[in-house]
Amino acid sequence: MIPLFKPKLIAGNSNQPLAQGIARRISIHRGEAVTLVDTRVERFNDQEIFVEVFDNVRGEDMFIIQSTSNPANDNLMELLIMADALRRSSAARITAVIPYFGYARQDRRSKARTPISAKLVANLLTEAGIERVLTMDLHAAQIQGFFDIPVDNLYASPVFTLDIKHHFKKLSHVTVVSPDVGGVARARELAERIGADLAIVDKRRSRPGEIASMTVIGEVKDRICIIVDDICDTAGTLVKAAGLLKDSGAREVHAYITHGVLSGPAVERITNSCMKSLVITDSIEPTKAVKKAKNIRIVPMAPLFGQSILNIANGTSVSSLFDSHTLEPIYEAFYPQHD
Repeated sequence: MIPLFKPKLIAGNSNQPLAQGIARRISIHRGEAVTLVDTRVERFNDQEIFVEVFDNVRGEDMFIIQSTSNPANDNLMELLIMADALRRSSAARITAVIPYFGYARQDRRSKARTPISAKLVANLLTEAGIERVLTMDLHAAQIQGFFDIPVDNLYASPVFTLDIKHHFKKLSHVTVVSPDVGGVARARELAERIGADLAIVDKRRSRPGEIASMTVIGEVKDRICIIVDDICDTAGTLVKAAGLLKDSGAREVHAYITHGVLSGPAVERITNSCMKSLVITDSIEPTKAVKKAKNIRIVPMAPLFGQSILNIANGTSVSSLFDSHTLEPIYEAFYPQHD
């Protein structure tokens, strides 16, 4: 396929600040103003979603920026309807940029007579006319196989690596911690990137939603512990893991979480916890409470997604962005290099 070179961006209501940030980053790279396509997204009295695209998109390489976060169903329907509007307006190609892929936690049948909702969402996106998906830190890597179209799954760990190296000067004192056995691969990858030790919090449940016991596997005494995970929802497990690490002798406890769902009592729990800091990305638009929390910090993903969109439009490698060295010049304004 001949590269189209000039991506056009359109955004739903789920995360307008991130969409605007991506447009600004692409403007910097291209040396010309790039704005979001003029669009009207509204709801009828019965909450039906209506989309109208005012700009001409015939033959254009379109990128829809829309996280399927809370309210997940509304944001998902916005994405589907926008894709249908673009397809019927003769867009050359439609890529869904989904920084946070909702329903990803329903990637398998956990018990009898339950759905695999992630597969259903994949089918809906494809049927709506989407030809490629760009997302970040899928909860389960096998979700890429649910699609019959290309899926580019970015990783937050290269950006987290830059952030950790910027804020923690003595990495020899750092231990990366997985909050459960299932997240060991993710934690090990970050530990290898920064040359740190690895520990695991083994939790056992007496019944669904209730943790009977938690045990630390690995040495954390007098260490700076960094908990790594992809999603933080109510923060119950995260705060308990942080407390366990502190009780086990950890000097400081920090956490790096890609998707800050932070629902219900999450922000209050984190604010009152022993965690010195929680670092999240803006894949989900942070609420006012999140922005005000004294120990929550937000890492921007607009530089990463902006470069990824340019690479897709130009037909160049997206996997090159898996390396923190590649991202250093992209994030130089946030993490300046010192001689």
